Amino acid sequence: MALSLRRKREAPQGRYTPNLWPVWIVAPVALIAAGALGWIIYHYAYDHFAQAAADQKPPKPVNINDPLKATVTALTLIGAVLAGLYAYRKQLLAEGDAHRADASQLADRYSTAAEQLGHDQAAVRLAGVYALARLADDWAEQRQVCIDVLCAYLRTPYEPDPTAPEHKAGEREVRQTIIRVIRGHLQEPDAPTAWCEYNFDFTGAVFDGGSFSTSHFRGMVDFGGATFTGGTVAFVGATFSGGMVAFRRATFSGGTVAFRRAKFSGGTVAFDGATFTGGMVDFGGATFTGGMVAFVGATFGGSRVDFRGARFSGGTVDLRGATFSGGTVDFRGARFSGGTVDFRGATFSGGTVDFRGARFSGGTVAFVGARFSGSRVDFGGVTFSGGTVDFDGAKFSDGTVGFRRAAFSGSRVAFTSAMFSGSSVHFAGARFSRDTVGFRRATFSGGTVVFAGATFDGGTVAFVGATFDGGTVAFGRATLDGGTVDFRRATFSSGTVTFRRATLGDGTITFDGATFTGTSFDWGPFPVPAGA
Repeated sequence: MALSLRRKREAPQGRYTPNLWPVWIVAPVALIAAGALGWIIYHYAYDHFAQAAADQKPPKPVNINDPLKATVTALTLIGAVLAGLYAYRKQLLAEGDAHRADASQLADRYSTAAEQLGHDQAAVRLAGVYALARLADDWAEQRQVCIDVLCAYLRTPYEPDPTAPEHKAGEREVRQTIIRVIRGHLQEPDAPTAWCEYNFDFTGAVFDGGSFSTSHFRGMVDFGGATFTGGTVAFVGATFSGGMVAFRRATFSGGTVAFRRAKFSGGTVAFDGATFTGGMVDFGGATFTGGMVAFVGATFGGSRVDFRGARFSGGTVDLRGATFSGGTVDFRGARFSGGTVDFRGATFSGGTVDFRGARFSGGTVAFVGARFSGSRVDFGGVTFSGGTVDFDGAKFSDGTVGFRRAAFSGSRVAFTSAMFSGSSVHFAGARFSRDTVGFRRATFSGGTVVFAGATFDGGTVAFVGATFDGGTVAFGRATLDGGTVDFRRATFSSGTVTFRRATLGDGTITFDGATFTGTSFDWGPFPVPAGA
């Protein structure tokens, strides 16, 4: 392994000593200069005292001792100042010599540690790890360089399978030791040897375990392109303050990356472009305050991403353009306060996104333009208080989106211009209070939208301008107690709309401007509108 120290070139080690004038020249010159200075000071002092004596009434003669004392005092002060300057200059020279000597010694220690890290024997490499960590503690100005070298070791090729020909005996222990050393320097942010403010580059590294739990990160941590093949990489209880943890284009083929109970304050965790084919990423109980977790363009083909019990306060979970062909993204019991969960443009061809029991207070869940062709998205039992769930322009050709027993209070659920050609959207048992569920300009050519047993207490379900040429919209056993179902300007050419055993109560159902050319209706207790 070739490891090199990138540091500024030090000044020459020897102290510069100027050429000295011979003493037989310097001494007389100094005596002459001192005598001249003394004469000048005495002259000005005598004039001062003479003027002071002349100004007195009656005038007094000058006391010769006064100008002499003043001259001696002035010369003493000047001598003290010159002696102090000389001592200060001498101290600076000595400190410079000591600094250069220390730098030379530290550079030698670095070279030795680097050689040890490149050794064939694992025991020697372990010694190099500890030596480099101690060097980082002693050499603050080059601490980042020492950290970079330890990270660079983890980025070197590694074969975790002990049966593979490329596997190196003892290599896993060396790598785990590096991780432990790094973690040990991230536990106390205020310690003089803490590494919390520094950056860590693990791009392209292979991980089969290691713990960063309870660490404090305030800089950049980059796992871009890393591979997680087994074991657990733990950030349990870690704190991320304003920094970034990046897993862009990382591959998760096994094992677990655990962020349980971690705290993110204004920072970002980025999994953009990552591939999940196995294992788990666990954010259970994590807290996000103004931060972001981004899975933009990520591919989920069999892994589990777990946000159960997580808390989002003004933060964002960004899954735009993600592809779900298997596995699970689990938000059960999560709490969203003004935050955003964004699935815009995502593709669901398999797997599950589970929000059961979650609570949304003023937040937004966006599936704008998403494609559903086989997955299950479950909002069962979710509480929406003032937030928005947005499926505008989404396409449902298969799979299920479920809002069973969900409670909407002042919220908005929008399926504007959505296309239903085979999926099922279930609001069975849901309760709407002062809410709007909008299917404006939506197209129903197949599939099912079910409001069986739902209660509309002042809320509105709007199918304004929607087109029905297949599929089923069912309000069986629904209760419209002050709510409204609005089919204005809708077009019914095929499919089924049923209100069997529904209860109108104080609610309203309107078909103003609707066109009926072939849809099958079961009106239940409701009057048949004109033209139907």
